[in-house]
Amino acid sequence: MTSQIHIQLDYSEGSLQRLIGLIERRGFHIDQLAVSDAGAHREVRVAVRGRDDGRCTEVLGRQIDRMIGARRLAPASSPHLEEAVPCPA
Repeated sequence: MTSQIHIQLDYSEGSLQRLIGLIERRGFHIDQLAVSDAGAHREVRVAVRGRDDGRCTEVLGRQIDRMIGARRLAPASSPHLEEAVPCPA
């Protein structure tokens, strides 16, 4: 299942590369990536899907929140994508 995450990212050297590396290291495939200029920041919309059913996008989102210079924004709505995959109990 594909989920979309909307992120505000600082214009620091290597910030986009660190974000992509984090997503891939945490076991997610990037299906779509869109970056736009938002003044002092970049807005990044990324569509991800886990490599297996054990991957939880909420955990990935919390890891992105801990990244310096990055912060999640409200989930972007898209008719083709799920908002978030709930974590298994």
